[in-house]
Amino acid sequence: MSLTLDESGWVRPARHVISPNCDDYPGGERPSLLVVHNISLPPSEYGGPGVEALFTNALDAGEHPYYAGIVQLRVSAHFFIRRDGELVQFVPATRRAWHAGASSFCGRERCNDFSLGVEMEGSDFEPFADAQYATLAELAVLLKRELPLTAITGHSDIAPGRKTDPGPFFDWERIRPLFESA
Repeated sequence: MSLTLDESGWVRPARHVISPNCDDYPGGERPSLLVVHNISLPPSEYGGPGVEALFTNALDAGEHPYYAGIVQLRVSAHFFIRRDGELVQFVPATRRAWHAGASSFCGRERCNDFSLGVEMEGSDFEPFADAQYATLAELAVLLKRELPLTAITGHSDIAPGRKTDPGPFFDWERIRPLFESA
C-alpha cells in the first residue's frame, strides 16, 4: 500500500473520517505505545457503518438492539482496519484518541495519554484476515519509524480483567517480529 505519515499526523492514503472524540496529548506527550483492539458493530458483523458511526457520535440506537447500550459512548481510535485491509483514520497521530479507558502499561497509568489505538474489524471468536495483518504490519512499521513508538500490545494487556481484545485469534507472531525489527 506504501503508507506515509504527514507532519500533521495523517497517514496517507488512509481514508480519513474525522472523529470529535479526541484532544491533545497532555504536556506535549508523544505516543510511544501502539495498542491493538478488535471491534465490530453490530458484534461479529462486518463491513457495515457501525464503527464509523460510533467513533463520530452518529450511532442510531434504533438501528440495532445492541446500539442502545453504547450510543452514549464518546470513544475513538486513531485507526480502523477493515477485513479487506482498508485503513480508516479517525484521529491524527498528533492528538489523543479515546480508546484505552482505564489502563496501565509497564506501571504507567492512562494509556490514552501516550498511545495510539488501532482497531481491527473482528471479534474474539474468529481469526483476522490476511489483508488486515498486511495493513497492520505496514502501519506499525511506519509509526515506529516516524514516531518514538517503543512497544506494541493488546488492549487486554493494558486492561486485564476488563478487556479481552484483540482476543485469542490475534496472531502476534505476524506483527511483533516486524515491529521489533523496524
